[in-house]
Amino acid sequence: MGKLDGRTALVTGASRGIGRAVALRLAEEGALVAVHYGGNEAAAADTVATIRNRGGEAFAVRAELGVPGDVDALFAGLAAGLGERPLDILVNNAAIITRTATMEAATPEEFDRLFAVNVRAPFFITQRALRLMPDGGRIVNVSSGATWFATPETVYAMTKGALNVLGRSLAQSAGARGITVNTVSPGITATDMNSWLDDPEAARQVSTMVALGRPGQPADVGDAVAFFASDDARWITGQTVEVNGGLLLGPPVEPPAAAAPVSG
Repeated sequence: MGKLDGRTALVTGASRGIGRAVALRLAEEGALVAVHYGGNEAAAADTVATIRNRGGEAFAVRAELGVPGDVDALFAGLAAGLGERPLDILVNNAAIITRTATMEAATPEEFDRLFAVNVRAPFFITQRALRLMPDGGRIVNVSSGATWFATPETVYAMTKGALNVLGRSLAQSAGARGITVNTVSPGITATDMNSWLDDPEAARQVSTMVALGRPGQPADVGDAVAFFASDDARWITGQTVEVNGGLLLGPPVEPPAAAAPVSG
């Protein structure tokens, strides 16, 4: 039996990357997963098919976030898939990044778009989800290490900082219902958003910055989210956990040379 047997989950931005890994992991533990996507129908269908092929349950829900009516569209699709079942788990993962949204170059349009998708959407998705969620539910927000180290993409980092604040505040207000709210903060993770890691030299340089010696993988984050979604995390709320392999714990170091074999 899985730790989430009989429960339902909505994962936003679940067609690829970290969201896909989260959806696969929650389904592996027995949850019925609503796989939200914004536009990549083929990727969402592949995520659903993969879950079903592994013996899990899932359905896709399309809703473009950051536009008028986005929350209504999302929850209409969710209701069609869940029927009369409640929503037990919400994972706010969907986000966008605009590399040009720096302090020097960001436009008002870029600023508004980033906040609409990365902050406004999860806020009002959560507001609606709380109406469907029974006492003892789970909310997990996916933030970013960009909230604590400097990055040129200032506006993106600001949106993720807002998500951290949302998690702490909501944990306090939802606690009376036994609903836990936690945040996972991935480090440098091999996703489409970080396609520059496809360059072996870039990946090598990142590895020197991480205590565990490699960039993160989506499954690393998916496992952490699954923990917070389970009863194992029943006494943890209002926390932000860095899921980054020990990123920037100290000055970058070269990996040690392999030890010579010992005989005898």
